[in-house]
Parts: sequence; C-alpha cells; structure tokens
Amino acid sequence: MAKSENGIDKPRFLEADITDASQGQVYWSVKKSLWITIMYIGAITGIAFYTSLENILFFLFTTALVLCFGHSLGMHRRLIHNSFECPQWLEHIMVYLGTLVGLGGPMTMIYTHDIRDWAQRKPHCHDYFAHRQAFFKDAWSQMHCDVKLVHPPLLDIEERVKNNRFYQFIERTTMIQQLPWAILFYALGGWGFVLWGICARVAICVTGHWLIGYFAHRNGHQDWHVEGAGVQGYNIKFSGLITFGECWHNNHHAFPGSAKIGINKGQSDPGWWVLKLLEYLGLTWALQTPETLAYRKELRKVSQ
Repeated sequence: MAKSENGIDKPRFLEADITDASQGQVYWSVKKSLWITIMYIGAITGIAFYTSLENILFFLFTTALVLCFGHSLGMHRRLIHNSFECPQWLEHIMVYLGTLVGLGGPMTMIYTHDIRDWAQRKPHCHDYFAHRQAFFKDAWSQMHCDVKLVHPPLLDIEERVKNNRFYQFIERTTMIQQLPWAILFYALGGWGFVLWGICARVAICVTGHWLIGYFAHRNGHQDWHVEGAGVQGYNIKFSGLITFGECWHNNHHAFPGSAKIGINKGQSDPGWWVLKLLEYLGLTWALQTPETLAYRKELRKVSQ
C-alpha cells in the first residue's frame, strides 16, 4: 500500500469545529530572542577577532554536518515525515545532530513544522505561517517571536516519538546541548572554534532556515499547485547544494512524504545522495519517492 502524502500514519493535529488557522497574535518570545541574539553577538565577535582559514573551515564542516545529517535527514525527512527507515540508533544520532542546529528539540521541531504545514493547507491562514510580511518584519517575527492562535488544533505526536526517553531528554535540554561541544571545541581550538563552531554556526543555520522559508513561500518556480491551499511552495533555484536539497519547496509541498526532494533534472539534492549511499551500506531502506506515495486528488501539474 502506498504511504500517505505526508509520510505519517495519521495527522498529528486534531481539529474541532472552532479550530482556525487565521486568528492569532504574534508575541515576543524572550527565550527565542535572547538565544539568537547571543548567537549573533558570538558570531560577530568571532568574525572580528578570530577569523582564520582554520576557523572558517571548522565552521563549514560543523555547519554542513548538522544541516545535512541533522536537520535535513534526521529532523525533516525522518522524524517529521518518516520518509525512510533506518535503525533507531542512527535515527537518534541524526535527530540529536538536528537539535544542534539551534532551532529546537524533536518535539518543538515537529510542532513548529506541522502547525505551519497544517495552516498553509487551509484556504486562509495567519500571515505568520504564510511569510506574507515585509522582509525585515518577517525576520523579526520568525526568529524572535511566536504566534498563539485563538483556536489552535491539538497536537498528538505518535507514541514512538512522544514516549522516547532520549527525545524527551534532548527536548528538555536543547540549548545546553551546545555546552559539551563548546568545551570540546575550546580544548581543540580555543575561542575561535567556540565562536565559529557554535555561535556562527547556530546564527547562520537559524537565519538560513528563515531565509529559505521566506523565499520558498513568496514566489518562484512551480511545477505543482495544491488546490485549496492558501499558501503554495516555490522552488529556489541555484540553492540545492547549500540547502542539501531543501530549497525545492514546491516539490516538497506536492510530495511532503518523499525522501527525494530534488525530483527533476538539474535539481541537486545532496540529502538524497547521502540517503542512497546509506541505503547501499544497508543503513537506510524503504526510501519514499513521489511514485510510492498515495495519490493526491488536490495536486495539479502546472507548466512554467
């Protein structure tokens, strides 16, 4: 049997008659704002006083590691969309690396991702979910604020994730998970490794995540249109390598449960390449593609 388009057995959000995606209030999140501000200060300090080829290469290595294995594969394609299978120990490693990106722990990432997807599929949703605000206002809202809906849906995370003690632990300790690595980095390369390998990495990852989300919901290339959805996804060309394939967002809106996001010729998807290598090594299997997912009657092919 083909898997659902989302890759999960049942929707994680439960709705009532009054549930609404459009009415809500954006408010300043002290915790979220202080976190990214501290990371920015650390990154600026690192650039100003500790710029060296060694530190830049260390930054590039650590950033690529957590973005590819952690965010793209662990958090997004595996935990959120269940688009491939792997041993639990490997899933734990990848999800842990995803936590180091600096966006949140596993439960937070599931909630943040799924409520946005849920809202975007509605005919109307709050501007916060749709990235309709002006560039700098949207940056402030997304990286320093949260939104509270008047009538939100109820999150129901599947038992295998919700009751996982390892995920519960890293969810509770998300921010301080950077501390052991900061100590190790200091021992290996002093303050340069700490500021470039922690602060600059987190600052770039969080900012880059917002940037891709902003442009991927504004305008761009489309091959698919989701009928009835108030927010459409767009492909961001020339960004496949640096986003590990996450930039092909029109494809992802069309086939969210697919482990392969760059589905057309010329759409580079390093995350998919890594998954295929792991499949060859016997570490991943049941990799989902658009062909293996359930048919979506609301999906319409468009030509541009």
